Amino acid sequence: MDAPLELLTNSGRRRRNRQWPDAVKARIVAETLRPGATISEVAERHGLKPNHISSWRTLARRGRLVLPAPEDAVEFATLMVAPVDEALAAAERTASAGPEVVVGSVIIRLEPGASAARIASVVHALTAIT
Repeated sequence: MDAPLELLTNSGRRRRNRQWPDAVKARIVAETLRPGATISEVAERHGLKPNHISSWRTLARRGRLVLPAPEDAVEFATLMVAPVDEALAAAERTASAGPEVVVGSVIIRLEPGASAARIASVVHALTAIT
């Protein structure tokens, strides 16, 4: 008993890649920035390969993909900008017992006794804009 041979054709058409609107890409990238989220998990949920989302994250970092505003409350901190004398800066560093977050040439000093949640929120906010 021979089974019939079936041949499936695509009628001469090439398979086209899906086109994702920028708003959808941005929403998916924003999901990867949530605490505890992984690119692989988000990619699987949306039927994507992780490298797709990684390339979209690169677009967002370069400013070519605008991410939606965060859904959770945004925390603001006071920022003071002034010329810094090296001696004064050294004295402040030794006198300050608070944690510091360093990103390139920017140093963010938090108040002494800052909670882990506060430090994490500052770092999370920085990673969203860098």
